[in-house]
Amino acid sequence: MPDVFKSTPDRRPKVTQHKHIPNKEELAAYGHTRNRLAAYCYYPDHVNFVGADSEEKIVLLLRRHAITNIPWIFVSILLLFTPIVAFMFGFLESAPVNFSTVGLIFWYLISFAYIFEQFLSWFFNVYIVTDERVFDVDFLNLVYREITDANIDQIQDVTVRVGSVIRTVFDYGDIIIQTAAQIPQIEFEAVPHPDRVAQVLRELRVEEETEKLEGRVR
Repeated sequence: MPDVFKSTPDRRPKVTQHKHIPNKEELAAYGHTRNRLAAYCYYPDHVNFVGADSEEKIVLLLRRHAITNIPWIFVSILLLFTPIVAFMFGFLESAPVNFSTVGLIFWYLISFAYIFEQFLSWFFNVYIVTDERVFDVDFLNLVYREITDANIDQIQDVTVRVGSVIRTVFDYGDIIIQTAAQIPQIEFEAVPHPDRVAQVLRELRVEEETEKLEGRVR
């Protein structure tokens, strides 16, 4: 399993930083949590990632809203209960016992593999906002991941897209980030509190521009 959150040494030149440090009230207001399964966390504890600078701080750790898991959870429930229903209605009575046993084991192996893969896809497909960069981490399978990033000062525009009653009720949507980087657009899909995420991104961009004006970044 790829270790998305493990830090590796970075040989890039270090920058002099005087970043904003949130107080307890701000952490509470913006949604700080210690829950490692949270889809939205402001300044998460004990989280790191590949390629992080030693002084780089994670401001937001985002995943798709938990409600987006309902379709595959529903399918998983059907997969788990299908053999039980089949036995209850006698659909497998004519099959040999050995055949039924092997078939049942194989069915549940496939079912649990599907559940495990879907959970890993949700857990490791993350969006990370630091005080220096934004990241889109796409976990495609157990041996392959794709990471897209852009510096905060390369952000040109941040757009919030909600677009349905369900998304409005449960407060989640897409964040489209237009950048001047090699990848011109980074999209955070179905993340919780999109307006709050956009606000944090705009504040970080303003802070980065202020640092440049004050000559604090080399």
